[in-house]
Amino acid sequence: MSRSDLLIDSDAGISRIFRGLRRVAVLGIKTEQQAGQPAYYVPADLATRGLEIVPVPVYYPEAREILGQPVYRRLIDIPGPLDLVDVFRRPSDLPAHLDDLLAKAPKAVWFQLGIRHDAVALTLVEAGIAVVQDRCLMVEYRRWAAQDASGA
Repeated sequence: MSRSDLLIDSDAGISRIFRGLRRVAVLGIKTEQQAGQPAYYVPADLATRGLEIVPVPVYYPEAREILGQPVYRRLIDIPGPLDLVDVFRRPSDLPAHLDDLLAKAPKAVWFQLGIRHDAVALTLVEAGIAVVQDRCLMVEYRRWAAQDASGA
């Protein structure tokens, strides 16, 4: 795949990411106490749709489980491969996670709505990792699932 194919900004590219999507790490996930925030309810929604959510909170050192799953403190500590890393971090915080993202080498990294960092995205793409920026994973997954179910 070329670099431009890995910097995803089309329905076709998003569909490629979602086909076969099973295991999603959520970097910056919130706990049940913050259930009204997107960093909790987006992964909770995805879990109800059958995806395995792997919580990677940045804060909440007391949290041992989120959404009934064990918490990991770094992506690299997660056993096994990841299909996607869903990122809930400020753009200015993304460079600090770059080495961990590169070391874990998920198939794709998704920067949530309002999150964009072109330099980090380009580095991931150059490493062969697909990147989506500034889109809500929950909204896009629901839309894709509805289209997929209708055969569109």
